[in-house]
Amino acid sequence: QVQLVESGGGSVQAGGSLRLSCAASESSYSIYCMTWFRQAPGKEREGVAVIYTGGSTTIYADSVKGRFTISQDNAKNTLYLQMNSLKPEDTAIYYCAAALTPYCRNAYWGADLYKSWGQGTQVTVSS
Repeated sequence: QVQLVESGGGSVQAGGSLRLSCAASESSYSIYCMTWFRQAPGKEREGVAVIYTGGSTTIYADSVKGRFTISQDNAKNTLYLQMNSLKPEDTAIYYCAAALTPYCRNAYWGADLYKSWGQGTQVTVSS
C-alpha cells in the first residue's frame, strides 16, 4: 500500500498563498488518480482537485477553480497543491489520497475508491 505524507499547511490571511506537498512512498506506476480532499469542522469531506497520473488531466471543484493548481513531480513521487487567493472558507484539514483502481477516473470524488490516505495537514485562513 502506498504511504502518503503531507506537509506545507499553516495559517495565512485571506488573499494569501500556501503550497501543500504529498510525498508518496513509491512511484505512480500503480496509481491511477491522486486527489486532494479537505474537511472543515462540522462538514463532510469534499474533493478539491484530482490529477490522473501518467497524463495531464486535472479536475477541480468549482469552489477552488482558478485559485488552486494540482501538479505532480514524478521524479520525486510528490503531489502538490498550490493554493492562491485563499479565503476563510478554505480553512480545513487537507488530505492527499491515491487510488489504485482506474474506476477513480469515472468517480474521482468518491472517497471510497482511495485506499491510501495521508495524515492530513491543517490550513487556516483568517479574514
